Amino acid sequence: MSLKLTIVDQTPVHGDLPAREAPNSSVALARACDELGYYRYWLAEHHNSIQFANPCPEIMIARIASATQNMRIGSGGVMLTHYSPYKVAEVFRMLASLFPERIDLGIGRAPGGTPLSSAALAAPYEQLEEDTFPQQAAELCAFLRNEYPERHPYRKLHCLPDNEPAPQLWMLGSGGGSSSLAGYLGMGLSVAKFISPQACSPAIFDNYERHFQQAGHQHKPSRMLALAVICAETEEEAKRVASTAAWRKMMTGRGAREPLLSPEEIDQRRRQLSPSDLAELDATRDAMVVGTPEQCWEQFHAHARDYQLSELGLVTVTHSFESRLNSYRLLAREL
Repeated sequence: MSLKLTIVDQTPVHGDLPAREAPNSSVALARACDELGYYRYWLAEHHNSIQFANPCPEIMIARIASATQNMRIGSGGVMLTHYSPYKVAEVFRMLASLFPERIDLGIGRAPGGTPLSSAALAAPYEQLEEDTFPQQAAELCAFLRNEYPERHPYRKLHCLPDNEPAPQLWMLGSGGGSSSLAGYLGMGLSVAKFISPQACSPAIFDNYERHFQQAGHQHKPSRMLALAVICAETEEEAKRVASTAAWRKMMTGRGAREPLLSPEEIDQRRRQLSPSDLAELDATRDAMVVGTPEQCWEQFHAHARDYQLSELGLVTVTHSFESRLNSYRLLAREL
């Protein structure tokens, strides 16, 4: 099966570069991936983070789309609960006008930050307690597809610069919670296995397609599974490089807040861990796709068969920028 690969870039703050260079590292990585044959390049949204440096994917999309020629560029994703659907529709309509047939709009329900950053994003208003995401997602689709009923007041609104073209619409989720909504609204569905490996079963996509068909959409459903991936020349080196992402994920689950650590720093900390903590760290790494190009591609094809997919998203977080770039270069040999 021919597989398309998408880069999901969280704009990590690499330990070998100043934090202010993280956005420029994303631009450099995107240029390389454009030449290597990757299909999409998505930018994630984070707030109040010392590990990830992109609070505004729409700005990075414009910059990277200008610096590349072949890949589709998009958000993976815009955290819609913070924003007005009309404003998001206008922003991505503009991007789609500037870069025709190249822009994707992926949206997510998660806050992408801390409770404090969410409160600041909502200011001067109070955060709503109820879940408004389904309504916001439906409004966003209506704006971009010109689907508001004739009598609806928003029917009179115009998304500048024009009502065409529109970005490709995707919904992001880390479990089954958003699959029904994505199917009902006729959006593509990207499931983040890199966030919740145990919660991502093939049944999520079955539920998505069932709701998609029941809603009567005429276009085809789109499916993607996003994986945490580290590739290197040897399995031993890949596991060493992957220790940064495994440690980050384990400690984030415990509420820790620290920069991305180097494999050498993690080796030192491993000596102080209890047997149960060591087992948790190794299990976190083993839930990722880690290995040589041949080993990684074997797992890619296995995921594609199990989930009936033709496209995978790759999330690669490393301490050094060169390790991250090298991982994507090695994987691209099979594209």
